[in-house]
Amino acid sequence: MTVLLLRLAGPMQSWGSDSRFARRDTLRYPTKSGVLGLLAAADGRRRTDPLDDLAQLRFGVRIDQPGRLMSDFQTAHDWTAKKPIPMPLSTRYYLADALFVAGVEGDPDLLTTLDARLREPKFLIFLGRRSCPTTGRVSLGLRQTSLDEALTAEPWHASTWHRRSIKEDSLPIFVDAGANSPGHNDIIRDEPISFDPRRRSHGWREVAQLSPVKVGTPTESSDEVDFFTFLGGL
Repeated sequence: MTVLLLRLAGPMQSWGSDSRFARRDTLRYPTKSGVLGLLAAADGRRRTDPLDDLAQLRFGVRIDQPGRLMSDFQTAHDWTAKKPIPMPLSTRYYLADALFVAGVEGDPDLLTTLDARLREPKFLIFLGRRSCPTTGRVSLGLRQTSLDEALTAEPWHASTWHRRSIKEDSLPIFVDAGANSPGHNDIIRDEPISFDPRRRSHGWREVAQLSPVKVGTPTESSDEVDFFTFLGGL
């Protein structure tokens, strides 16, 4: 089995699975649709291109740093008309200072290609919405193991300040449910069928929660860049 691991970090993230009308919610962890969309963008695919190979990948995510829920009240105008037309007011929700480790399991050749694409993406990649760019490296490389084992064994990627503030933590893991998954799984409508704006559609998927990973060594090193330390040395 082959798994591609991703580090999803940025100032803001938003992973909506059931947002409608003027309220745009976010889940507390990345959606399968959002992450596969990120991979499709890195691979240079158009929204009208087929997703059959990506949809076959088994998906999972670990919450390394949950972040804070924030809301933004937005106004907009349609500037394509001769006279700007006010659009409906909306409230949009985001996760600030969050960091996740996501993984996809499947065909080794496809994952090898996606790993290379993430290092030199064809299109801009973002964390759920176009206003949410990524920071730092995204691809953590390939692992020759199962998705469950890869997410469980991966070192803790939380920021140093977050580790120091909590001392110890349990990292929840959510994966596509399989035949051996425990009962009482969640059902989420984030299985991408088509990203085509003319007929965008998503299906339901079953999500299982694995045993959380226990962490608790605040002196562990992280891969974040401490810009303030860097500036202090100038």
